[in-house]
Amino acid sequence: MTDKLIESNSVKLAGEVVSELEFSHQMYGEGFYMFKMEIPRLSNFSDELPITISERLLGDMNLKKGAKIFVEGQLRSYNRYINGNNKLLLTIFARDAYSPQEEDFISMLKKPNEIYLDGYICKKPVYRTTPFGREITDILLAVNRPYNKSDYIPCISWGRNARFCEKLKIGDHIKLWGRIQSRTYQKKLNNTEISTRIAYEVSVSKLEFIKDDNNRELKKEEADALT
Repeated sequence: MTDKLIESNSVKLAGEVVSELEFSHQMYGEGFYMFKMEIPRLSNFSDELPITISERLLGDMNLKKGAKIFVEGQLRSYNRYINGNNKLLLTIFARDAYSPQEEDFISMLKKPNEIYLDGYICKKPVYRTTPFGREITDILLAVNRPYNKSDYIPCISWGRNARFCEKLKIGDHIKLWGRIQSRTYQKKLNNTEISTRIAYEVSVSKLEFIKDDNNRELKKEEADALT
């Protein structure tokens, strides 16, 4: 069962280290550190993602700024109480990491940012369109992990996938594939202060609705829409 839960959340990243290694926390005598890595997109943009790594994986690995690295792990969420509010924080928890050879790294950059999630809709999807008419649906996916814990992962679908996700209901079981992206936004704190922040989410490229495992009986028109 544990292996199955681990397989329900899989991330593979290839990129460069862009921040110094910082101590994060200790658990059962094991120290954990954080750093950020930059992963290129097919466009001229890139995503800057937070990585949490155990001291037991560090060894002699080069994690200085500019170092090339491959990380395999899971996208995890944590609730933190900040300034009187609960905030959902996301990080990639590294289960394995190493510094690849140059030729291997070039090959990895063909698919530098991959994620697979198997989970359940835990919040009503929100459908919207951009000023340019692009269709988007935001979903929040609950993904189980060992020891009766779950990760709550914001995902964003586009186009026909957006129309598909708009019809999903809380409790529906889906599998999805995509990439993790970072996005900056501004939040108004008061009349004079504006804070620039970074959000992380999964951009969905493909998804599958698990018909035989959901919390509702589908009406004919719903079943047609979800095929």
